[in-house]
Amino acid sequence: MLRDDTPAEERIGSRDLTDWRTPAGRRLAGWVVGHATGVARWSAAHLVLVVTAVVGGAVAVALTAVAAEVYDAVTEADGIAGLDQPVLDQAIAWRSPALDHGVTVYTDIGGPVGMPVLATVLTLLMVWRWRSRTPLVLVLIAAAGSLAMTTTGKAVIGRARPPLQEAVPPYESSPSFPSGHTLNATVITVVLVYLLLRRLDSAWARTTTVVVGAAFVLSMGLSRVFLGHHWLTDVVAGWALGLGWAAAVITAHRLFLTVRQARSATQWSPSSRKPSRA
Repeated sequence: MLRDDTPAEERIGSRDLTDWRTPAGRRLAGWVVGHATGVARWSAAHLVLVVTAVVGGAVAVALTAVAAEVYDAVTEADGIAGLDQPVLDQAIAWRSPALDHGVTVYTDIGGPVGMPVLATVLTLLMVWRWRSRTPLVLVLIAAAGSLAMTTTGKAVIGRARPPLQEAVPPYESSPSFPSGHTLNATVITVVLVYLLLRRLDSAWARTTTVVVGAAFVLSMGLSRVFLGHHWLTDVVAGWALGLGWAAAVITAHRLFLTVRQARSATQWSPSSRKPSRA
């Protein structure tokens, strides 16, 4: 029987996930709690989906603006886009048969087969070990949004990949912007790290988890540039969009915890660590 989060899972170390420390966070939490009465009888999974849709919609507007700015740099060949060809040239200079093969094997982990398999295995292990539905719900939401963003971005922008003569086979033919490997790896990794942090008591273990997750995300993106499958700007956009969507999913989960806590109290303040009763 799967359950919801326990009180112990509402914290990362000493940080209460229902404690909103910024004015914007407190306003958002207060607004959501104030409008949560109509969904008071819904299951945890349904409430998370609703909150994610609300938060995700707002974040999507900001992410659209970010993507537009990056794409402007791509089309105008200024700013960071001016590094695309020099970075690719340097990657070509570092290549060797052995390194090319190793990076190709590694980058497949973040591909359309490897990443779903890895995410599924890790998620099911969390569900089984913790007897909790939360990992399943959050990873499904994160993956669905990530896939939609990748598909939409490629279809709308349709940027060409680096020339085949500058890439390492096997070649890819889909549009280049943004990097799907990078975006999907970023979203799934950040959400999985967040789920793990709530369960780790040791500060050393939490720090190690964050460092390993960050190293995976960074190296996955850079592997795409090294192989000549993406321009640097494709990867930067993947990181930015992925971090934005993962932040939206995590914020939605924190709002769910806040609403659940507030529903058990007569009075509640988003700036307090615990709800207070009248």
